[in-house]
Amino acid sequence: MAAVLLAATFGYAPYHLYARSGYSRYLELRLELAAAQTRNTRLHAENERLAREVEALRTDPRALEQVARADMGWVRPGEILFDFGEGR
Repeated sequence: MAAVLLAATFGYAPYHLYARSGYSRYLELRLELAAAQTRNTRLHAENERLAREVEALRTDPRALEQVARADMGWVRPGEILFDFGEGR
């Protein structure tokens, strides 16, 4: 019985104290910070890409035509559109 109590004291007590310590919270926050920085970097790159796309749509008629054709299915007068559907 004494051996079980001794093992519980030296095995569980330090774990219990560590789990409630500020150090474990610090480690969790470091992981959250790293994930937030990674997400921030990815979103920053996406914002830059979208800003370039917006600028192209404002200034480049070819970019505007490409979006109109691809997203809206627009065609020029005299052109014939063949729609084969998606995934076929």
